[in-house]
Amino acid sequence: MAVGNYQMPYSAMSSDAYFCAASAYLAEQPASSKSCLLTDLLTCHYGLSGSITTLSSEAESTFDVRLSDGRRLILKTSSRPEALESFRFQSSALTGVQEAKGFVSPEVIRTRNGALMFEQEGICGYLQTRLHGTALHQASPTPDVLFQTGSALARLDQALSQLTLPSALRPVLWHVGCWPRLMAFEKYLPAGSIANLVDVAMSEYVKFVEPKISNLPWQITHNDPSPFNMMVTEQGIGFIDFGDGCWSPRIQDLAIAASHVVKDPSLPLGGAEHLIAGYASITALSAEEASLLVGLMRARQSALILVNYWRAHLFPAEAQYITKNVSRAERGLTILSPLSIEDGEAAVLKAISSSRP
Repeated sequence: MAVGNYQMPYSAMSSDAYFCAASAYLAEQPASSKSCLLTDLLTCHYGLSGSITTLSSEAESTFDVRLSDGRRLILKTSSRPEALESFRFQSSALTGVQEAKGFVSPEVIRTRNGALMFEQEGICGYLQTRLHGTALHQASPTPDVLFQTGSALARLDQALSQLTLPSALRPVLWHVGCWPRLMAFEKYLPAGSIANLVDVAMSEYVKFVEPKISNLPWQITHNDPSPFNMMVTEQGIGFIDFGDGCWSPRIQDLAIAASHVVKDPSLPLGGAEHLIAGYASITALSAEEASLLVGLMRARQSALILVNYWRAHLFPAEAQYITKNVSRAERGLTILSPLSIEDGEAAVLKAISSSRP
């Protein structure tokens, strides 16, 4: 695997060292910042002032900034050394796709000296615009909306494929290379059918999917296009929160997005057919991508279940926020579980050959 300036082999991104570094990052809570410090940072680096409200976040501190003129921005900060790499990636990715067509994304607000982010006395961060619209998990997921979402995601991936970004190889627990080792968190799952389905899905991934991962097209990906990070706006489908973005298989973004919209047990892919068709209308899937997609979807649903039960155990006070996507993943995994590898591939091929709803 060697494209652009990225030379790290898959073996390194699936190593114990990578997994340990990635899991350590999510094993800590974001450090809180005093409002007076945030106000000073906003004034010092951007010449702005406004009211600041804390938002929920996984590993970094995120704030809503309401300026006196009514504009609303998003400020991300952290005092953790690892966050410097993450913010470098995020701010560069957002800037890199700013002129792309077919989707919308936040715009990074440059500091007074023209930088994408700031560093001050052990604190780093960046400021961005806030998209206005309805998060996909709150919108009506009609076939047409899902098709539009899939095609917009393909446009985003096309834009990201042109970028060479800093810190794209940093440890990210949601990276596909970590998935086999996530079974270390199996002990945090409630005993029962879901735990059994997770075990089967991850075993299938290791046996049938992982050996072929290195053969797929790799590029910069968003790596977390969940219904909380995709929005329906007046300008089109929008994407936010690039914090898990990294260098990974291109189809990873499709597998993640599709895994979140599996809801209808009357359909082979639970309704993800429409999103998959939208993606394929812009970027054709290779035969190997089509054959691996369902296995990747089930593995990602299982990864989400494993990681979030683990983190809910670590941070019980934040369990409701941490597990916000778990029930969706459990339902989706239950719907997809009866599909054989052959039936899954056939369902994907049928979906990508369909016309727009």
